[in-house]
Amino acid sequence: MADATKSLLTDLLKQVSRSFYLTLRIVPASVRAQIGLAYLLARTTDTIADTEILPIERRLAALSALRAKILGTSEAALNFSDLAQHQGSPAERTLLERIEESVTLLRMLQPGDLAHVRNVIDFICSGQELDLKRFNDQNQGEARRLTALSSERELDDYTYRVAGCVGEFWTHLCFDHLYQPQEQRRLAANAPEFQADAVRFGKGLQLVNILRDLPRDLRQGRCYIPQELLAEAGLRAEDLLHPANEPRFRPVYDRLVTQAETHLAAGWRYTSAIPHHYWRMRLACAWPILIGVHTITLLRINNILDPATPLKVPRSAVRTMLIRTLVRVPFAGALERLWTPAGQQAGKAVASRQDLT
Repeated sequence: MADATKSLLTDLLKQVSRSFYLTLRIVPASVRAQIGLAYLLARTTDTIADTEILPIERRLAALSALRAKILGTSEAALNFSDLAQHQGSPAERTLLERIEESVTLLRMLQPGDLAHVRNVIDFICSGQELDLKRFNDQNQGEARRLTALSSERELDDYTYRVAGCVGEFWTHLCFDHLYQPQEQRRLAANAPEFQADAVRFGKGLQLVNILRDLPRDLRQGRCYIPQELLAEAGLRAEDLLHPANEPRFRPVYDRLVTQAETHLAAGWRYTSAIPHHYWRMRLACAWPILIGVHTITLLRINNILDPATPLKVPRSAVRTMLIRTLVRVPFAGALERLWTPAGQQAGKAVASRQDLT
């Protein structure tokens, strides 16, 4: 199984997510395989959910079958060949074709790790299934009906199901395999805040993705901006399809951007609480947060309703961030000083007329 492990958790995982693979490489070895396998399974369920050429009912059935196999409530063989043939990416086809191998690796985990992976995938699947049912109508036929979430509570619930639960998952693994007893006692003394920050960490990253991908999601019939917030601004979801409405929408958008930034600040607090000598885990947490903050800067200074506006952090900026963190991480307190709220960064960018895109 060593060859299969390397093939799936190294080669294939790198193909389906280059950015996450960068983070996974720095994660401590004691939790790397568990995190990598959980990501691979979540990426498989996401691929199924996103196969829009197939009817909703077929995707829901496939998700249900995979979820049952992962949770150990079904032994039925999985055959996703019909889904695989509709994938444009060779890596995603391979994900589906080799799902039985992934499940076999899952069952080789220690009982505690197996329970953690099953729990997080269960939550993620619940969010994906809820999403498919919620946006069911817009996927039928060529005319897509734009559907929006109804409330901030729905948005918060969704970000927890697909990402906030991941923060809890990482924390459980670190307590089981990384932290020493005295470190566990220190962190446990502040457990409610530490666990809450772990959840907010994941929520913040997901909310940044939602806000960044808004133009694309709108044109796919999905609006994650709650109706109750749009109504306060006298807007409907359909109004967001027109970039000229950005000034009216901006207060609503900035409110959610600020919420995302507040979540990331909690994630930074979580990162800072990790004992200093676990520098690999600190970097693994710091990198997505710093990229998220840079993304928020772009969201604050651009027309976020214009689908032609580039809102992705340049690779050069990512490389610079990696170098800065690697240089600072050996020194106590140096990494923490890299935190700068995105609002401050955006203000400086506007003042100096920098082109951050």
